[in-house]
Amino acid sequence: MSLFRKIFGSKSKKTEEELKSDDRGKYMPEIKLPIDERFTINFKANGGKFLYCENLNEIFTNLGHIIEENEWREKPVLILDTNLEDQFKGSNLNPTKKLSESTFFLTTCENLIANDGSLLISSKQIFEKKLPELPFNFIVFATTSQIVENIGEGLRGIKSKNKQKIPTNITTIKHFKSGDEKDFLSYGSSAKNLYLLLLEDL
Repeated sequence: MSLFRKIFGSKSKKTEEELKSDDRGKYMPEIKLPIDERFTINFKANGGKFLYCENLNEIFTNLGHIIEENEWREKPVLILDTNLEDQFKGSNLNPTKKLSESTFFLTTCENLIANDGSLLISSKQIFEKKLPELPFNFIVFATTSQIVENIGEGLRGIKSKNKQKIPTNITTIKHFKSGDEKDFLSYGSSAKNLYLLLLEDL
């Protein structure tokens, strides 16, 4: 996963040129990018903002930068997952369980989907809440080992990890652009202002 170190912070023009290169014959097979790079490109194309972190200290530092940048210091943060709340206890957050009070939502996810840059979530993260009910601002904490090829692979992983009780309310978050940039493909979905804190764990 040292690839993230090369592409962190900006989308590689070289990569896009390689993908769209006219030098390749039209019958040549498409260049298959590594799964992590495909996720990064698609996630950014969806309007997501991600910060690659090599350790937990960087996670906490970058979380602080996001909060400062958006002036969320002292603002209530919705944290539904008790384990996550414990993990971020030293980050001077103002946690709440009340939707109506919260400015942003701090959560984890099930998987990061490479082929469309979406995030797979379930009742483990959002309980029985619907995406439109949750705050517009999301901060998602995930690891590089959670990147999978497609939704099918993510669903199989959820099933194998939770043999006793499979989570409900499984959905994806794909549209991270605010404003009027919606097209018919995003109709009916709930766009979120989303930051991804991505921890290297491979």
